[in-house]
Amino acid sequence: MSKLVVASYCTTFLKSEMFHIYRQVTALREVQTFVMTKKLQNQERFPFDDIELIPQPRRNPFRHGWLKFVERRPPIVYRGEYQALSKLLERRGADLMHIYFGHTGVHLLPFIECWRRPCVVSFHGADVMLKAANPDYAMKLRKVFHSAPLILARSRSLERRLVALGCPPERIRINRTGVPLQQFPMVQREAPRDNAWYFLQACRLIPKKGLTTCLRAFALFQKEHPRAELFIAGKGPLQPALEALTAELGLKANVHFTGFLSQADLLALYHRCHIFLHPSEMPADENQEGIPNSILEAMATGMPVLATRHGGIPEAVEDGRCGALVEERDYIALAAEMEKMTRSAHSFAEMGMLASESVATNFEQRNQTAMLEAHYREAVEIAGEVEAREPATSPVVAQRFAEHVSVK
Repeated sequence: MSKLVVASYCTTFLKSEMFHIYRQVTALREVQTFVMTKKLQNQERFPFDDIELIPQPRRNPFRHGWLKFVERRPPIVYRGEYQALSKLLERRGADLMHIYFGHTGVHLLPFIECWRRPCVVSFHGADVMLKAANPDYAMKLRKVFHSAPLILARSRSLERRLVALGCPPERIRINRTGVPLQQFPMVQREAPRDNAWYFLQACRLIPKKGLTTCLRAFALFQKEHPRAELFIAGKGPLQPALEALTAELGLKANVHFTGFLSQADLLALYHRCHIFLHPSEMPADENQEGIPNSILEAMATGMPVLATRHGGIPEAVEDGRCGALVEERDYIALAAEMEKMTRSAHSFAEMGMLASESVATNFEQRNQTAMLEAHYREAVEIAGEVEAREPATSPVVAQRFAEHVSVK
């Protein structure tokens, strides 16, 4: 039996914070995949042999205006993207398209509704936000839910959010981040004899990561442990404000903003530090976490985690076993847990070992990849059953399809 051909659609391949997508695409073995993208980025960091750059259609102002203002076709049609996708997927013989991120699924909704093959759409966290600037977004999102045979969610918390937004629960499948354990070897940590505890948070410097909570908690801890240090690895728009807060708290000598690190340098920092911090919080725009990749990587290397009861974090960090969880924005409680963990060398070391074992059991990459490939096969089977009941040659479906592909 020939392998399924899966088109992995990601609008930009790839932004630095999307390393988990690269791991997922490159780990596929039982299906054949190629990447479809509008824009290539960070090619030296994310090399991939089979990438299709979606061609830009030729501009025809009269055709564009007629389709947009007279026939009122959706942007994907009047800009020519629908036709380009159809031709590309037909040429490659794709059996299924995996669309990364919900907002991309909304953009591609006319294509999802009318393409003769199934699409699955995966949600990762930020893409469960409703967009105030687009009043039709929620309605279109519900149409995506009912047009795709399967919807993939990175965590149970995202699953609950998708159901609240109108997704039928029976269509959702959990698609967790897979961690290549061989790239994050576990090391046995010991409590520092000189009380020089090293804490680490690795993430984009954006509001939902709870970085101000992290800094304020560390300030309380550092008063009693002046040799302690905090490393913040990553880049983002909040860096100037975070550096200003660091100075205000008198922590400039103890807090280190490392910037974005290569995987090798980040691994070295994981191994150097003792405890991982990630006090995520829900911002005003409801940009919630799935399960942060850096939490899983840190746990794999044997670091206990202090975090918050936010998003999918409790699905990875078992409170009292792999670390500890506090309420969002509660820096006093976070500082208390930092103090508690560092007072017990035995508990600290044991939690690190249990954290590594938990990732190996629940997030190992090969197992998660096999589950994703099974979801692909299931989506194709579901679409086949639907087609058997309502063939693509039926008048309604054929007419909708023809309305788009016949546009020259």
